[in-house]
Amino acid sequence: MQKLSRGELEAAFTRAIIKLEKEYLGRGPMDARTYVLDDIVLVRLRGVLTLAEVKLSETESGRDLVKETRRRLFESTRSMIEDAVREIFGRTVISLHTDLSTRTGERVIVLTLDQAVE
Repeated sequence: MQKLSRGELEAAFTRAIIKLEKEYLGRGPMDARTYVLDDIVLVRLRGVLTLAEVKLSETESGRDLVKETRRRLFESTRSMIEDAVREIFGRTVISLHTDLSTRTGERVIVLTLDQAVE
């Protein structure tokens, strides 16, 4: 089997995250990109909020609710993300972090792996 380039691995992981978002959350981001830096994987998702979430985010309590709900939904997909990392990169996830901006509708996901991606 031919070894995939870093760009091909990044694209494959981006597709996996988009598929997960669509299947699990009902819609995917408007734009997504993955960056691999040694043993760190950074995923940037743009346009992730629904129109209802944008409207709800107009108040502080609404922003908190949107962020907490999205965080919980994301945590429930952790095993699926770990499976995708094993399948695509052949690595194990050590830690997984995410944050969502209700102002820009952008979310970042940061994963640290057990070893660098070559």
